[in-house]
Parts: sequence; C-alpha cells; structure tokens
Amino acid sequence: MGSPSTDMLGGAQIAAARLTDWRKLAQGLHARYVVGDFGAGARFVATVAEAGDEVGHHPRASIGRGYVDLELVSDDAVYRDDEGTEHVVEWVTQQDLDLARRISEIAADQGLTADPTSVSEMELGLDTPGSARIAPVWAALLTGSADSQGRGSPSDEVRDATVRVPNLWFGDAEENETPRQRFHIEIYVAREVIEQRVAAALAAGGTVVDDSDAPGLTVIADQDGNTAVLCADVSGTTKD
Repeated sequence: MGSPSTDMLGGAQIAAARLTDWRKLAQGLHARYVVGDFGAGARFVATVAEAGDEVGHHPRASIGRGYVDLELVSDDAVYRDDEGTEHVVEWVTQQDLDLARRISEIAADQGLTADPTSVSEMELGLDTPGSARIAPVWAALLTGSADSQGRGSPSDEVRDATVRVPNLWFGDAEENETPRQRFHIEIYVAREVIEQRVAAALAAGGTVVDDSDAPGLTVIADQDGNTAVLCADVSGTTKD
C-alpha cells in the first residue's frame, strides 16, 4: 500500500529538508507569514492555491490581521507498526516537504517574511482506562460524527476533518486510580522558543512537574495543580 511518496516521515528526514520557514508541530508542518493587509494575505493564499492545484495537494490556511497561517499534512500517510502492519494516518510526507518548499519560494517572490517562532498548535489529552468505551461520546460532543474517532490515527483519538476543534487523544490510566485531573492541554511550539515559554510560565507562578523529557516535553502545573504539557519537536535534533 505504501510508497516512498506516501510514507510518513521521521523527524530527522523533516529536519534534513531544512525548511527554515516551517516548524513541525504535532502531526503537521506549520508556517506563519507576515502580510501588510488582508488583501495581501488573500493574494498570497490564492497563489499558494494555484501551486497546490498543480500537485493536487493543499495546505490548511487561515488569514488574520497581518498574518497568514498555513499547515501542511497528508491525510494518506502510511505508518508501519512494529509488526509491519500498515496504517493510513495524518502525518507529514514527501509531498508536504515539496509543497512547503514551493510555498516558501512564493512568499519570497511576494516579499513576505516568515515568523516561524510564533507558530503554535494545541491538543487535548484525556487519561482513561478505556478509550474505546468513551471515545464515541467525545466524538459526538466535539464533532457530531462517529467517523472522527480514529480518523488519521491507529488509536481512538478524535480528530475533526474540518479542524474546527482541537484533537483529543487518550492517555492510559488505572481503572481504580485515585481521582485526579484527567484532562490536560498540550501546547506545541517551535523548538527555539520552548525555554522562553517555560520561563514565562514559571515567572507567572507555575511550577515544573516533570522535565525528564525536556526540551521535547515539559509538564507545567499552575497554582491549583492543573497541568499542561509544553511540547517541541526535537526528533530531528542532532545530539553532541
């Protein structure tokens, strides 16, 4: 089923592409371009759309005051588990790298500047001993569609095809565990701003609960003990 063009790419492969405008957050590649006004943003997106038409692949796009946000992700990426079984997932493939490079060229031609340190992505996490049992409820609540359970993932994760709501994934928890916080937020940011974001949270009164996997994952708690996970993709980082 899979082919080199549809295989999901690892962090090292993505980093090797040296896409300076883009950052890998969660499942996709994210970029923000600074524009002078809404019209300039619309013209940029229109040109990006034409480039996407040529290859049959398009980014998710959002235009705001002074910026255009883009996300590239393939909904037909192929993931092979440890047993060699292939799964179709949402992830970055070669076509995303190729289109990202083309979009960067378009931005340069139009005199636009990338602001990669400002990109961010948020997901929800819910710890449970039985994701298959409760996922249908959350699929209905968040998206109104049973098809969102397991969309683009080999797990019970809930993902809305139109990206109206954050993804909801499920973590493991013991059945008879002492009641505690089960929901938490995951915030994905660019690698180069992770230390600044942690420092800002600590200055605001937060505390570090777990930094054993930092800088990739840092668990921060607020003053009431509610936790969030600050995430950065470091899979392509070379260790000394």
